[in-house]
Amino acid sequence: MSCGEPHETDCSEVLDHLYEFLDREMPDADCAKFEHHFEECSPCLEKYGLEQAVKKLVKRCCGHDDVPGDLRSKVMGRIELIRSGQAVPEQDVTAVPTSPQES
Repeated sequence: MSCGEPHETDCSEVLDHLYEFLDREMPDADCAKFEHHFEECSPCLEKYGLEQAVKKLVKRCCGHDDVPGDLRSKVMGRIELIRSGQAVPEQDVTAVPTSPQES
């Protein structure tokens, strides 16, 4: 998606990192660039508004469920493996072990 107008920050960059912006997982300087982009680009602003609404809806509908501690531990373990550059086994972290050897 692009409005066809030149911007300091390209529409494709904004859309590629939209969830990082929504989750405030980017540096403040990048957030400021995105906010400036939204001020001058209505298609990206519309996409941002839609994704923000979906995120709020999901939080409202699903945000009350507690995550089981063992699932959280497995997910955090995989994140640490990825961050350290180690090979990550291809398995479903939500799978329930069927025998003691699998846990």
